[in-house]
Amino acid sequence: MTSPLNSGLNRLTEAVLKSYDSDARTQRVGKMMQPSRSAIVDVLELIRQLLLPGFFGQKKLTRENIRYHVGNLLVNLGEKLADQIYHCMCMAQACGRCTHGPQCRKQAETMAGKFLQRVPSIRDALALDAQAAHDGDPAAKSIDEVIYCYPGFYAVTVYRVAHELLKLGVPLMPRIMSEHAHGLTGTDIHPGATIGRSFFIDHATGVVIGETTTIGNNVKIYQGVTLGALSFPKDERGRVIKGHKRHPTLKDNVTVYANATILGGDTVIARGVTVGGNTFVTKSVNADSLVAVEAPKLQIKSKRRK
Repeated sequence: MTSPLNSGLNRLTEAVLKSYDSDARTQRVGKMMQPSRSAIVDVLELIRQLLLPGFFGQKKLTRENIRYHVGNLLVNLGEKLADQIYHCMCMAQACGRCTHGPQCRKQAETMAGKFLQRVPSIRDALALDAQAAHDGDPAAKSIDEVIYCYPGFYAVTVYRVAHELLKLGVPLMPRIMSEHAHGLTGTDIHPGATIGRSFFIDHATGVVIGETTTIGNNVKIYQGVTLGALSFPKDERGRVIKGHKRHPTLKDNVTVYANATILGGDTVIARGVTVGGNTFVTKSVNADSLVAVEAPKLQIKSKRRK
């Protein structure tokens, strides 16, 4: 017996195909060179193994086998990273069937090689981030605990990787990586943000750091903090103008407590400022200031009826 669904299958198929033809923005039919989100996540995990040896991936590392392990990892990672960079380039250039394959592959391999050369400097930055988390959180028992367990450290790790790839001109991949971390941790750090040394996000959940944010050294922020845009300039057709400084600047030694919101590209939080929880800041703040809202008046009443 033919089901109602099967009886109308041809009509349904035609309707879906017609919807594909009606709007090319939401389909990539016939465009062969596409990156794989899952493959990029796998690349990210290989990068973490290289950045933090012994914590992830191969655990039985010794002085005798570490050279072989790193060499093998670099070869494997280099090939997979270059391949996904190549596919991201093809997608960004709206390639249908690639006509410049060898040239693009060579460029992708060069980008991958340059990124791998930056691994030691990324490791240096992560060591300071992990130390900042350990020093800034009384609940942290060790740096090992920070690296293994802290979602904020994971989000910052992915940011540091994605930021370097973005600086090298790699399209799409940095956002795929950062949005993967966003989904896992609830922390949304745009890879275009500029973040200094010894950065710590405590608890992590709900943090948003926009693309043009600039953060100095030794900055600590808590859950729910938004470093966002106050407004979006638009062109004569009403479209958002891209490339403008839209997000705030936090100088060195700033602390921002939970659920604070700081907005605007002209907003500068100067050195040593403490921004209290639940504040809404849209103007610059002078150095060594405390920003706080007036404490609400609480009422405590007996639940018993007289």
